[in-house]
Amino acid sequence: MQNPWLRTTVQRIIVISCLTLFLISMGTLAYIVVEGFPFLDAFYMTVITLSTVGFGEVRPLDEHGRLITIGIILMGAGFMAFNLAYVSQFFLDVKLWELYRRRKLRKQLDQLTDHYIVCGYGQMGQIIVGELSKYGIPVVVVDSDQSLVIKTREKGVLLLPEDALEEENLIAAGILRAKGLVSVVNKDTDNVFIVLTARDLNKNLRISARAGTLDTAKRLTKAGADRVVSPFAIGALSIAHNIVRPTVTGFLELALSSEGLELSMEEISLPEDSEPVGRALMHSNIRSQYNLIVVAIKRTDGQMVYNPAPTETLYAGDTLVAIGPQENLDRFSSNLYGRECTAADPSKCYRHPDR
Repeated sequence: MQNPWLRTTVQRIIVISCLTLFLISMGTLAYIVVEGFPFLDAFYMTVITLSTVGFGEVRPLDEHGRLITIGIILMGAGFMAFNLAYVSQFFLDVKLWELYRRRKLRKQLDQLTDHYIVCGYGQMGQIIVGELSKYGIPVVVVDSDQSLVIKTREKGVLLLPEDALEEENLIAAGILRAKGLVSVVNKDTDNVFIVLTARDLNKNLRISARAGTLDTAKRLTKAGADRVVSPFAIGALSIAHNIVRPTVTGFLELALSSEGLELSMEEISLPEDSEPVGRALMHSNIRSQYNLIVVAIKRTDGQMVYNPAPTETLYAGDTLVAIGPQENLDRFSSNLYGRECTAADPSKCYRHPDR
């Protein structure tokens, strides 16, 4: 057994069981030898004496029999007090609850498929988990910080409180069944190691990682990361763009911000047999009926068509990058998928290729 507490508990139970059997055997034997009781009477006398239930003697006892009974009562009282204290401690012990919680967590993890594993629950990790959860994507957080247990439980986030650097913990998080992994721990070296381990375990995994420097970004790419993001580089570029081209930057922030109620940008995958499929962009009614602007089209083979021409044909499986009022985006998606969509529950509104 790998769990030290469980191993110790089993050992104690075995000791108590052996001691109970020993006391009953010795008491029964003493009554048979000294008092000449039949086995069943001797066994009965020993049990009722050890348990101190207060029943009467099955047969009259002489002085030797009474001394035996006194000895068994004293041993039985002490033995029962010890057992009661141990059983009470066993059920009140926090480790028993911890064992139950871990087994429950293991069952939840075993049921997950096509989920994302987020290694690290710092500022970046919390934002990532919040966005993925908002779109209905199942997420498992792997972080060894025990103080996060209550915090994630309150938010309804599934947390595996273990070190993401250990291969067995990634396997426990369901990396063999996962769709993707995001590594955003604090140390760059740890991110490289996690990406390397994850890619070795699952060749088809979509891996995104955080890099503190350009050199780390190169190492992460070589280790197997599909996408590498440098928060410091992005932050620096954003500040520079705010100075050089503030209007463009403000427009993009409004389009990409979840708080931009008047204008939003979304990616929407075209299902088969939907109205726009097989039509040119100018005849798809996306602009005229929904007042949306298609700024890019991603084909099923990964090819990107930026600023598509009005004559560009739309095909099933194409992913449209559209910009416009959030209400219009929801209405367009509702008509595509045949269900009502609202911004309050985007998991029902948009179907992305990664889902």
